[in-house]
Amino acid sequence: MARNLSGLNLKMETNTKHIIQVKDLTKIFGDFTAVNAISFKVNKGEIFGFLGANGAGKTTAMKMLIGISKPSKGAAQVAGFDVYTHPEDIKKNIGYMSQKFALYDDLTVKENITFFGGIYGLSRKRIKEKTHKLLAELGLEDIADELVGSLPLGWKQKLAFSVALLHDPKIVFLDEPTGGVDPITRRQFWEMIYKTAHNGTTIFVTTHYMDEAEYCDRVSIMVDGKIEALDSPKKLKQHFKVDNMNDVFLKLARG
Repeated sequence: MARNLSGLNLKMETNTKHIIQVKDLTKIFGDFTAVNAISFKVNKGEIFGFLGANGAGKTTAMKMLIGISKPSKGAAQVAGFDVYTHPEDIKKNIGYMSQKFALYDDLTVKENITFFGGIYGLSRKRIKEKTHKLLAELGLEDIADELVGSLPLGWKQKLAFSVALLHDPKIVFLDEPTGGVDPITRRQFWEMIYKTAHNGTTIFVTTHYMDEAEYCDRVSIMVDGKIEALDSPKKLKQHFKVDNMNDVFLKLARG
């Protein structure tokens, strides 16, 4: 298994601008290559869009980066930790919001915050402070004792995102966080992402909504397990001579 590949300094210095470094990362299931030798770097504090159609390999790649799936080959570091040897350290330094709603429907809003604060190792005092602040920011004070299962999907997603930030992680991984929500809620969710990035947290977000690429500092576009394009939305549109990111994707998908 290739862990130290030439051309990539996997030992991140404290002053490096790259918080994620990936070189030829690959995931193989039997005869199927889900992620095919992808390479990229993510800068500290940027919003990095990981785009592609459903089945392109986005979620599989993310699972390797967050330490819950071991790569078949290649190399990667996240927040300074190797994905092969230090997956638990990676988990401590990241936030994660899954494609499917990750909180517990049969717990109240406040109970969910308290539970995950404990999972993240926060003190009782810190959990109390964070709970008060989070409820105020989301405007959920009046329904703090309501079951999460009773909330609209958009509110669930906002709450899940906020809970992923409880422990002040260096990076937040968001796996298609706006899937199934209405356009207004999607816009509000992205306002939360902007605010988080402005405060210095790196955002790594997968989506199959090509219009959301416009909100990212840089985007990569996966097609059939490979990264076929990587740059800022503006430069990609200029390169492919189109007016929007959806047309960029269509050109790539059609070969």
